[in-house]
This record gives sequence, structure tokens and C-alpha cells, in this order.
Amino acid sequence: MKPTISELFDLEHTLAAAYLSGFTYPWEALSGIGDMILALGETLSPEEYDSPEPGVWIHKTAKVFPTAYIGAPCIIGPDTEVRHCAFIRGSALVGAGCVVGNSVELKNVILFDKVQVPHYNYVGDSILGYRSHMGAGSITSNVKSDKTPVVIKCDGEPIETGLKKMGAALGDYVEVGCNSVLNPGTVIGPQSTIYPTSCVRGVVPEESIWKNDGVIIRKTR
Repeated sequence: MKPTISELFDLEHTLAAAYLSGFTYPWEALSGIGDMILALGETLSPEEYDSPEPGVWIHKTAKVFPTAYIGAPCIIGPDTEVRHCAFIRGSALVGAGCVVGNSVELKNVILFDKVQVPHYNYVGDSILGYRSHMGAGSITSNVKSDKTPVVIKCDGEPIETGLKKMGAALGDYVEVGCNSVLNPGTVIGPQSTIYPTSCVRGVVPEESIWKNDGVIIRKTR
């Protein structure tokens, strides 16, 4: 699988479609997410979106718990829930029908429609595709321990991102098991599943299962 935007995502399910279509790979889009949100927010209808502070737009049908923190720039889409003590640090585009759960932290992310990060997740410098789901306690690790730029391993070949911070790109309908760690530069193809408590790195092909020992098998229909 080529870890391209077109292979990973159906762009019909995000307000960032026009922005993302200007790139080949998801990591190329990470550095401009904040500016994109600010530009996009100015086009949103005040009849549909509240703007409680500059750079923050929240759809009138979204439910935001009073203990949640939402930092600018940020867009929260329709019918999304932002639950107790969620910490949205900024540069977060959260789509329609999403769940941002208890004590979840988001930073520099695009969440497509129907994404669920419902329990104690950290998602930073990442893009999560349509209907992807991160189990309780699963996180994206976005900085290497030696602080060198992130390199993605695809079919044994390195892909230089040039970024010191990159978490993960989850294709549409990805399921990540509880308490898993997605190491810097992880890319998971659409319809794939990650076993609970996994330590994942590199590119996981579409319609695959990543087992606890790192063995990848294809799903059977």
C-alpha cells in the first residue's frame, strides 16, 4: 500500500477536503493545519456555528461539556460530543458526529467525520480517517526518543518526512485496540485492525490485522 492521502481517506467526509487534496502524503499536511482552520472558520455560517472566542467555531448541535477546554484554532462539527475534561490544545479540526471523550487530549489534528477517541487518548500531529476508532488508553506517540526527524518504513524502504513531530495517519474504518501505542510515523491502511496493547510502527496495509507480536495478516472476507 502506498501511504498516500488518496489511498487512506475518502475526502467526502471532512471539511478539510480541499486542503488535503493539495498534498500527496498525509504528513505533508500537518504543518499547515492551524492556518487552514483559521481560514476555513471564517467561511462558516454564524447561523450554524457559535464562536465563543476568536479562532474557535463550535456547531450549534455539538455538545461540549462545561469542563472541556477548547483552544484556538479549532472547529467542532455538528452532532459531535466533547466530553468531561477533554483538552483540545489547538489546531484541531473535529468533524461531524465525532466523540472526543473523557480526558482525551488533541493537538494539531484532523479528525474526519464519525471518528471516536472516547477514553483517555492522546492524539497529536495526526490525521484520523472516517469512522476510525481508538480504544481506551491508545495513543499516538509523535516524537522520537532521540528527537531526530520521523522516518516512515514502508516495505522495508525509508520515507523521510523531514518532521520532528508526526504521530499517525489512520485510514477510514481503522480500529485501534485498547492501550496500544502508535509510534511516530505510523500509517494504518483503511479497514485494518490493531490488537489491544500493541506497539505499532511503520505502514500497516489496508484490510489487515496487526497482532500483539507485530505479525500482520490479511483479513478474510
